[in-house]
Amino acid sequence: MVSRARTVAFIGMKPIEIIVESQISPGVASFCIVGLPDKTVGEAKERIRSTFFQLGLGFPQKRVTVNMAPADIPKAGSHYDLPIALSILGAMEVIDASLLENAIAVGELGLDGNLPYISGTICAAMLANEMGVSIICPKACEKEAVWSGNDSVIAPRNITSLVNHLRGTSQLASPTVQCTRHDQFDYGIDLADIHGQLVAKRAIEVAAAGGHNVLMVGPPGSGKSMLAARARTILPMLSPEEALETTCIYSLAGMLPEDGLVYTPPYREPHHSASLISIVGGGSDAKPGELSLAHNGILFLDELPEFQRNTIEALRQPLETNSITISRAKEHVTYPANIQLIAAMNPCKCGSYGDNRKQCSKAPRCAVEYRNKISGPILDRFDITIYVSSIKVSELFGNEERVNSKTVRTRVTAARTKQHTQAKSCGHTGCYLNGKANGKYLDDITKLDAETAAFFQKAVMYSDISTRGCYKILRVSRTIADLEGTAQIRQHHIAEALQYRLLNHDR
Repeated sequence: MVSRARTVAFIGMKPIEIIVESQISPGVASFCIVGLPDKTVGEAKERIRSTFFQLGLGFPQKRVTVNMAPADIPKAGSHYDLPIALSILGAMEVIDASLLENAIAVGELGLDGNLPYISGTICAAMLANEMGVSIICPKACEKEAVWSGNDSVIAPRNITSLVNHLRGTSQLASPTVQCTRHDQFDYGIDLADIHGQLVAKRAIEVAAAGGHNVLMVGPPGSGKSMLAARARTILPMLSPEEALETTCIYSLAGMLPEDGLVYTPPYREPHHSASLISIVGGGSDAKPGELSLAHNGILFLDELPEFQRNTIEALRQPLETNSITISRAKEHVTYPANIQLIAAMNPCKCGSYGDNRKQCSKAPRCAVEYRNKISGPILDRFDITIYVSSIKVSELFGNEERVNSKTVRTRVTAARTKQHTQAKSCGHTGCYLNGKANGKYLDDITKLDAETAAFFQKAVMYSDISTRGCYKILRVSRTIADLEGTAQIRQHHIAEALQYRLLNHDR
């Protein structure tokens, strides 16, 4: 008799259905797993033997063959333990094998038969939902399985309770997880914490409204890192679609929060010593990197010139395509990487260039050498570049009224809503944020009247801005107009966008 169970293989974020077939036949006692299993899957034999002992069952003293089809797809991960064990139990007629055909099972087995947390459950649950079948997963993964939208979730704590449930001797309780999300979130920080820096805060607001990339240049202690951290607090909550997509990435990486859903914009801040693989993803198992973990959120690179050059250059393609492809000899894995890049750097190595009282004797050569660590093409991919000056003492101890994150978030949300409506009216189905607008859609939303077009043309000719730079100025101008609630881009919108583009780093 051949018993079949269903499970999944993960190719990047894409789950692929795998059929686990088990056959018990006469012959010398053996246990063989075929179908391109890796070492983790091969070690499942000992975990399954121990599990059978916990169930009070003797492992068949016959030839046990397990095949995982399609056989040409590599099988990696401990989540194959449970479906292999269930298919063998079906072949032994301990459970009704027909019940396994209407469910996708994922789970790792402990030696005591318990089912610990595994990564990627929500992706498997979403596939099960599409196929119209149940999802069997560990109790620890119950929340993310429910968040997938699957109404038929079986979440046992151990294999004993699962077997009893399938045999009908006891019934597992239905999940009691409430699919609720908060409209607001307390980050513990606020934009009002920052004194002064009105221009920088305005630039961060514009960047948040349109999803624009930002480069901040300024001396140490001027507040660049504080501004970047608080940029997250003015972003709206993720939409249900964005939340599910982001949750899938974090589930595959094994980094899901306790409530089982990522509904706030991610904020990733890798150290400048981070390797290329940790940023873009990869490794032997092609896991997502910081670029993908920041999907639908912010990736902050502090001390940008201190990152390895090849790491910085690897950002070129993802910033344009909103995805990252990891190529290996036998497979190509693509992860989404729709990020807002915020970077910060000092004006020079010592950080005091421009201050005659503090700058070193190597100025201005030290500043030029430091800036040259970042290539022109990378600098050209920043929509907004601002100089963050040191805060004056009068600003630090003054009593000026400072706007809070909630107020700014309201304006940002209104601007993004306008962009979403605008995209739908133009028949655009891709990313609706101005910072990602391309092709005909960009032309549709950035039409200029004759006077504004003439002004923009003169500014471009005078400043010798690249073609990419021109489009970025138009995108930022469109966002400024959206924040103002204006349908048409005007001269003052172009002028403000030019100020963010024509920064003199030598100041």
